[in-house]
Amino acid sequence: MKMLINVPETVVDDALRGMAAAHPDLAVDVANRVVVRRDAPVAGKVGLVSGGGSGHEPLHGGFVGPGMLSAACPGEVFTSPVPDQMVRAAAAVDSGAGVLFIVKNYTGDVLNFDMAAELAEDEGVQVAKVLVNDDVAVTDSLFTAGRRGTGATLFVEKLAGAAAEEGAPLERVEAIARQVNESSRSFGVALTAVSTPAKGSPTFDLPQGELELGIGIHGEPGRERRAMMTSREIADFAVNAVLEDLKPTGPVLALVNGMGGTPLLELYGFNAEVQRVLGERGVSVARTLVGNYVTSLDMAGCSVTLCQVDEDLLRLWDAPVQTPALRWGR
Repeated sequence: MKMLINVPETVVDDALRGMAAAHPDLAVDVANRVVVRRDAPVAGKVGLVSGGGSGHEPLHGGFVGPGMLSAACPGEVFTSPVPDQMVRAAAAVDSGAGVLFIVKNYTGDVLNFDMAAELAEDEGVQVAKVLVNDDVAVTDSLFTAGRRGTGATLFVEKLAGAAAEEGAPLERVEAIARQVNESSRSFGVALTAVSTPAKGSPTFDLPQGELELGIGIHGEPGRERRAMMTSREIADFAVNAVLEDLKPTGPVLALVNGMGGTPLLELYGFNAEVQRVLGERGVSVARTLVGNYVTSLDMAGCSVTLCQVDEDLLRLWDAPVQTPALRWGR
């Protein structure tokens, strides 16, 4: 397996150095692995901190900036960051208005963010936490108790981030983040296995001519394997799985997310099929986002995330955002 790396041991640090060079509006602490918006802390503003294993870029570092996250903590590839990173991030963004931890439901992330919250509060930082658990594919997985946190993380970070940018207090920002998570569901599909830098080869066996339905963002097993399906057939399966669980009664935000190894040509074609299914089911789509946002290194495949929105959430979605990976309205 060919990879554009030096050695596996420096992949994350090398990426952070490159990120710092590309985005001078971010303060990237490579040694401590914390990415912070350069103007933090912003007076009177709630700080938003998230993080997780590297390999899911642009999540989370690519979502740091005005209108979204205040800071992100990247761990090793597919490995949770440590509490010291999270405490350092909280201290860097806290203006006295408190800090919200946005945590994807993976066991290591949950345990470490819980410990970090206690440590930060010992240092005088008011901390609230929101767990993202939107994946309808499986009840439990190799890495979680309960549903996995996947594509809805983007919606939670954007909408809660917009509320914080408006000056909403911590209780309100936390409530919005919980509402977004509860209003969101996701389903993912893998066409190929993922290869990590440390292993240098596919981490699981997915034969040519087959796909895995309900895969996680680390290659965790999904619901079942089938012979390769068309884009139309995959969209029918994935969207119906989301709708059976979400049962939206109003307009939705739609995210068609690439897993890292599928080109936009295919993702846009898949989005056409997603929109078809939603139209057939009578679901109104308020906004759509297509691209690689919550990836799994080089895994081919995609996920669909829907978030039911009201007028207030839609206003927060349209609010200005300026991050490396998501920007509009500024």
